[in-house]
Amino acid sequence: MSDRTLTAADPQLDAPAAAASAHVDAGDAGYSKDLKSRHVNMIAIGGAIGTGLFLGAGGRLASAGPSLFIAYAVCGLFAFFVVRALGELVLYRPSSGAFVSYAREFMGEKGAFTAGWLYFLNWATTGIADITAVATYTHYWHMFSSIPQWVLALIALAVVLTVNLISVKYFGEMEFWFAIVKVAAITIFMVVGIFLLASQHKVGDTMPGLSNVMDHGGIFPTGIMPMLMVIQGVVFAYASVELCGVAAGETKNPEKIMPKAINSIMWRVGLFYVGSVILLAVLLPYTAYHAGESPFVTVLSKIGVPYAAGVMNLVVLTAALSSLNSGLYSTGRILRSMAMSGSAPKFTGLMNKGQVPYGGILLTAFFCVLGVGLNFVVPADAFEIVLNFAAIGIIGTWGMIMVCSLLFWRRSKDGRVTRPGYKLPWAPYTQIVTLVFLAGVLGLMASEPGAGRTTVLCLPLILAALVGGWFLVRGRVERTKREAEPQAVEAG
Repeated sequence: MSDRTLTAADPQLDAPAAAASAHVDAGDAGYSKDLKSRHVNMIAIGGAIGTGLFLGAGGRLASAGPSLFIAYAVCGLFAFFVVRALGELVLYRPSSGAFVSYAREFMGEKGAFTAGWLYFLNWATTGIADITAVATYTHYWHMFSSIPQWVLALIALAVVLTVNLISVKYFGEMEFWFAIVKVAAITIFMVVGIFLLASQHKVGDTMPGLSNVMDHGGIFPTGIMPMLMVIQGVVFAYASVELCGVAAGETKNPEKIMPKAINSIMWRVGLFYVGSVILLAVLLPYTAYHAGESPFVTVLSKIGVPYAAGVMNLVVLTAALSSLNSGLYSTGRILRSMAMSGSAPKFTGLMNKGQVPYGGILLTAFFCVLGVGLNFVVPADAFEIVLNFAAIGIIGTWGMIMVCSLLFWRRSKDGRVTRPGYKLPWAPYTQIVTLVFLAGVLGLMASEPGAGRTTVLCLPLILAALVGGWFLVRGRVERTKREAEPQAVEAG
């Protein structure tokens, strides 16, 4: 069944929702509303804090220096614009199909098809990166070092998949505690860092303070270009911020919960990302950090904190599992929305007794299993290969959200829809500037030799696959739409 227009008498819509929008996604029916406020708030936090901060910041500090905080601030601002735009659409019409459902309403089935499969590309490849990361981080402990990387990746996938298939409540609980671990880790570090700075306690042989910035080349010790080049990696660090929009479809009272969760992302980004990078820059010169080691471990080990590396490795492992957990959850909901309109395989629309769209989750897990195979064939290169394709999916997803927001704004000007009180500020300029920023990120990827440029050069292949895929499913989409029309008339 595809999207259809319902009358106010339709039992699937309550009165407030019907007043906001006459458009409803048939894929939203059948879900439980078991995600509570604390779940959604922590899902929002989990989406804003990932391995990009705990692990990736070390290499980025080494290449860009203290100016990394500018990259995190800029990317964080645009990530906030994206999730704020999605939040406005959620309050207009909550949907588990999220931006795919909105693309269907404002751009038609072609738009929904494109948005959905770009999102699937994002999370299928991110899932591969996540299980690769889990296996790599688990090898840190000697008791697991003899176990092949692909076996550890398969075990991680099996555990998270099982939790996702039981019920959304179990997903919410797992994500809640994963987020607690991440927030606790970064909070403890920042308390320790502020104490070291305030007390002028030496970090190794270095005295903390602004001298670690000014005496080593200032904010841009290697120039502005390295800071611009790390932006493509920093964008990936914010890759899950849109997840709270998907979760809105399984949340009671999203109109109350979502604005608080989304607004809190802004100060969390400022505190956790920008604040921690500034702290790292004043505690040690940027030359003390390097890729492959968490910058937090670098600082803590220099002040003699025992087991700092082991504890941070556990935190990074938690972040990777959290990302995998989120990817299976969100793609299951997105694929079901697409399946109900005919643009995804029919089995991805199936629900189990726990009101979980297990078909879509299993399809994503299948591609993650291919990632297990990648770990078997090229364990050293698996992470880098999939990471760049995930970046394309992220840029595509964010771009589609902003296009939907722009079209929504235009319809509101025509009087065809009413914007909720919770609005994206400065529309339509915010959407346009964000789209220009995302195009700029693609340009940065193309300008750098290596995996990033190769990935951008693969864009024509991705576009060709999307066009070919649409021609394969368009007949089924039309049939599904025709079959739904008599039901809509009957409902009226």
